[in-house]
Amino acid sequence: MTAIQLDVLFKKIQKDDKKEILEFHVLGDEIPHKSELIGMAGGVAILEIGDVKLSAEFKSIQRDSKKAALKFEAKGDSEDKIIRLYPKAGSNVKLSLEPSQMSIEDFNDGHEGIGYTVNGDGTASVPSDQMSMDDVEEPEEEIDDEDDLLD
Repeated sequence: MTAIQLDVLFKKIQKDDKKEILEFHVLGDEIPHKSELIGMAGGVAILEIGDVKLSAEFKSIQRDSKKAALKFEAKGDSEDKIIRLYPKAGSNVKLSLEPSQMSIEDFNDGHEGIGYTVNGDGTASVPSDQMSMDDVEEPEEEIDDEDDLLD
């Protein structure tokens, strides 16, 4: 599939934990390449805005009477590129979109967590090499009184 070119209003960049949400508005009654955009929603897309090119998850496309809002989620690994986009926010830009070869599973770097098993009585068993609260050293000096905190 070839890239889709759109003239859009780069509405905003919103930082949230480890991700950045980019929102673009396609103004007007007709949305160019509507069926292709709907087909790309929910997948990973390659965005090109000016000289900045990055991969982002195409989170949603929302249509109302005056505009269509396109929302993308860029992950932390593209932070340098996102910083270069901040001056463009709030202005009209040319947005180039194309589907990525990357799957959502590849894009979302999941946190594996700590392995454990749940026993029949509802308690959890963890690997023996995992640190426990008993392994944590106590502070050298105990604070006996709240007044000591003010000193």
